[in-house]
Amino acid sequence: MDTLKYYESKKDFNVFVASTFSDLSKFKQQGDKTLFNNLLLKTLYQVNRYITKTLATALSKGNLPKGKYKPDDFIDQLFIEVYDHFDEVKDKESLHPWLFKTADKLLEDSIVEEEFDDYFFKNIDDYSRPAWDAMQEKYSIDGGGDFVMIDELDDISYAKNDYVLNHVFVEEDKKEFMEQLDKDLGKENIIKHTSMVLSNLPQSMRTVFELATEYQFSMREIAIIRSQSIEEVKELLEDARKSLETSFFKRYNLKE
Repeated sequence: MDTLKYYESKKDFNVFVASTFSDLSKFKQQGDKTLFNNLLLKTLYQVNRYITKTLATALSKGNLPKGKYKPDDFIDQLFIEVYDHFDEVKDKESLHPWLFKTADKLLEDSIVEEEFDDYFFKNIDDYSRPAWDAMQEKYSIDGGGDFVMIDELDDISYAKNDYVLNHVFVEEDKKEFMEQLDKDLGKENIIKHTSMVLSNLPQSMRTVFELATEYQFSMREIAIIRSQSIEEVKELLEDARKSLETSFFKRYNLKE
């Protein structure tokens, strides 16, 4: 699906999804499943990516049996769930978060919940450069690193090298550090390192960070998708940012 290529930002795409609400409602009321699904297909670009990345991470961490599921299996089921329960969507602004929430529920029903080992999270300050490099190598061998590079670099979200960094280093005084990282590492290595660190964080933290940055949902929308409070979502996002920020400082021996 190339739908997103016509939009300048993820926020613009969210606006597009909202604009389909009235027509989807009309097609559902008319019982026209063909027209409904044809239009729905255009709204699922981001949801499809979300499902694919979540499954890849679950596979690499052993939370999903290899070869048992494909992204299309979840997309097919999502079409059924959306059509059958479309009346649950209150208004056009709720549509995109609701689609993600429905997809999230399908994924949770199939993925074995990971037992979070907080060693990495609590000891991220203590990793040496060789330890970081070994972790990156293992991540690439396991397929996670290769997977994230399939189309991430061509996605419009990464039109600038510092896209990821803008969401990690949110303080104004980190601008010089961001520019240094951008110059020294380049787009590919920044994305690979970020993805590797996120893969080692708890699923809830990783998901909230991606929903906020890659899909550009608000804290309120993420709270709806995750069935959590806004305060919980904010805390998870802050913890993810701190972990990523620390990892860049420690791995590349740069001064804060």
